[in-house]
Amino acid sequence: MSDSQLSHAIDRGVHLTPAGDDRFAGHAQAEWQNMVGPFGGITAAAALNGVLQHPKLLGEPIALTVNFAAAIAEGPFEVRAVPVRTNRSTQHWNVEIHQEGSDGPLTTASVVTAARRETWSTDDEPMPRAPAPDTIVVPPYTPPVAWVNNYEIKPVSGTLPTAWDGSDGESSYSLMWMRDRPARTLDFVSMAAISDLFFPRIWRRRATRVPAGTVSITTYFHAGSEQMAEVGTQWLLGQAKAHTFRNGFFDQTGQIWSQSGHLLVTTHQIVYYKE
Repeated sequence: MSDSQLSHAIDRGVHLTPAGDDRFAGHAQAEWQNMVGPFGGITAAAALNGVLQHPKLLGEPIALTVNFAAAIAEGPFEVRAVPVRTNRSTQHWNVEIHQEGSDGPLTTASVVTAARRETWSTDDEPMPRAPAPDTIVVPPYTPPVAWVNNYEIKPVSGTLPTAWDGSDGESSYSLMWMRDRPARTLDFVSMAAISDLFFPRIWRRRATRVPAGTVSITTYFHAGSEQMAEVGTQWLLGQAKAHTFRNGFFDQTGQIWSQSGHLLVTTHQIVYYKE
């Protein structure tokens, strides 16, 4: 099936076809364009999909770390996913994304998959209280970059500044409902992408739209495929904050819950910013 035959932007963005041992061919889509290159979340999801499509896959993803070395240009790219060690219940992968003419990989990643088993389980991080998503009305707006059109976002608190006046805020915290647009049943690739949905914390903290970009992001999957399928097309509640801004880099943590209150994902990234 070609990219154009796929009905959803997520599926077009992560679509891969086998291209030899440990290699898969993809195509960076204009609809996922960010300020420089594609939205990092869809790049992370494409890297993960190289593992998910691999015939040697064991289990399901539990951890994904993606390092953005250079921007991917719109057009063809190649995912190279190599299982470097397979244990009894876990499997470790190295992943790279290349484009013709590039000097080395543009993206590197590591993935850990595992054969999950039933155990005692609980969420130790409570879901924040928030009004129901259907009660929140968002005024129409024109997204500044293409990829935002692929999501519905309903802020609860910690929205983007109404005035970009450089005034320091008291917190970088944000809470918001979010889901794919159009609605799509949740799975690992869409979860990997939406985990990078939070706007840069420095914009919230300083009310200054400085250039910023993720250097490295790690996402931990706490839900398996069955639990994600149960979530279906429901809204997800996400919160994000930074801990420190220093010497051109800041960290950003996030958690995402299902509408029924289950913690699905935790994520942490280091972000570059420029004065």
